[in-house]
Amino acid sequence: MNTVLASPVLAASDENEHRAISLVLFAVFVAVTLYITIRASKQNKTAADYYAGGRGFSPLQNGLAIGGDYMSAASFLGIAGMFALSGYDGFLYSIGFLVAWLVALLLVAELLRNSGRFTMADVLAFRMRQRPVRAAAGISTIVVSIFYLLAQMVGAGALVSLLLGAEGEAAKIWTIVVVGALMIFYVTVGGMKGTTWVQIVKAVLLMSGALVMTVWVLSKYSFNLSTLLGAAADASGKGDAFLQPGLKYGATDIWSKLDLLSLGLALVLGTAGLPHILIRFYTVPNSRAARTSVNWAIGIIGAFYLMTLVIGFGAAALVGGKAIAAQDKGGNTAAPMLAEELGGGAGSTGGAIFLAVIAAVAFATILAVVAGLTLASSSSFAHDIFANVIRRGKASERDEVKMARLSAIGIGAIAIVLSIFARGLNVAFLVALAFAVAASANLPTLLFSLFWKRFNTMGAVAGIYGGLVSAVAMVLVSPVCWGGKSDTIPKGNPDALFSETIVAPVALQNPGLVSIPLGFLCAYLGTVLSKDRDGAKFAELEVRALTGKGAH
Repeated sequence: MNTVLASPVLAASDENEHRAISLVLFAVFVAVTLYITIRASKQNKTAADYYAGGRGFSPLQNGLAIGGDYMSAASFLGIAGMFALSGYDGFLYSIGFLVAWLVALLLVAELLRNSGRFTMADVLAFRMRQRPVRAAAGISTIVVSIFYLLAQMVGAGALVSLLLGAEGEAAKIWTIVVVGALMIFYVTVGGMKGTTWVQIVKAVLLMSGALVMTVWVLSKYSFNLSTLLGAAADASGKGDAFLQPGLKYGATDIWSKLDLLSLGLALVLGTAGLPHILIRFYTVPNSRAARTSVNWAIGIIGAFYLMTLVIGFGAAALVGGKAIAAQDKGGNTAAPMLAEELGGGAGSTGGAIFLAVIAAVAFATILAVVAGLTLASSSSFAHDIFANVIRRGKASERDEVKMARLSAIGIGAIAIVLSIFARGLNVAFLVALAFAVAASANLPTLLFSLFWKRFNTMGAVAGIYGGLVSAVAMVLVSPVCWGGKSDTIPKGNPDALFSETIVAPVALQNPGLVSIPLGFLCAYLGTVLSKDRDGAKFAELEVRALTGKGAH
């Protein structure tokens, strides 16, 4: 009788012990990053220190920080989950995220470092009228950053509720609030220096954790990738279809094909317009260092995405799609559940320790990325909207940095509230929306500004607002918000933001296919319909962008 009673008691005590391990690892990482942030804050004396880390980081350090900024919760949790639940179709995310860096390297990185000072708007406004262009660029930066913030914080909620074994939505909500509070602290106290060092530490941890999991999974299948893929297909219950395109983006449905094309466009073109990535190019001394740091980042990010392939299919083979979907319907917990399985399975000490380690790494990933996003959006608000639009360029550096800290608090609060409502969505999907908005609103104006002599203020404003409004409007009338089923949307969307029964007017889930061409079109029409010209200013920008002469 005593033995029968002792069994659940022992199980409960083991579970509490495992949770304690998880909490200790979380606490250690948070304590280390808080120490780094406080120490970095003592070196923040000027606006250049706060916004650009004093431009003192080496190419390798910046390459690691770019990787830390880019390898987000969507990469580690969302893409692994996409592979585990949808098989082959997960490739689109991993390949799209990687190929996008070629656009950033070849078209943007070096020219942006030479042309700007602190934000994307510095480049756009150089040859335009300052106030309208900076206001548009500032609004676009904040909207893109908030979309991206949602993805990271939703991932954090799913992760911590798994780790602590907490049932219900309350745990996810409290996690989102805690992550929001920490990111606000990193940005308001540490600025770019503190945020960069947090990102470097996180990149090293993430690459190490992913490498251990990859080698461990492959060792179970004699380092034969074909055997791993076959096991994943068998465990999925979908057979060979798991290794063929079409599970998520149906091969026969025209709307699914268009969605696939739309997503690919957004991923490949979006990176070069992401504000938190663009401001990383300002943290190095010159354009050569910016280019070298992007080369480092491509190597690091490329290796990481190859590892997510093994992790995702490993989760499908060893954990199973049903178990993953039961824990989190978006698949965001596939990687941590695989870690638990590798360590010995649920209830084992080894499983609990490895789960805690990988979850702490994923948590580090989320904190580093949200800090970078909050810094980008608060910097843009303070430098572009407050200093150059509201105060017409007459704000002191001290007032500007103070406003950046205050706006970080405001943007953080908005992100917390919105994340609570979006907590059922897949994080890789949410990031794809952020990419679509960045590619629609920021990329057209950035490229035209750097390469088109005739481009003017009206074109820049029309391009940003046209791309931004069309992207957000397409999302608001899509299955992301309205989940009802119809002939064109046979599966519907049970996780829709507003209603599960009302049918979306537009079947496209990702707006890129419509909004990206519209962004370019609006920028073109705005330019040709306006008589505003300044060829001399373009020549000056061209010299600065190509040579670095006059760069800050």
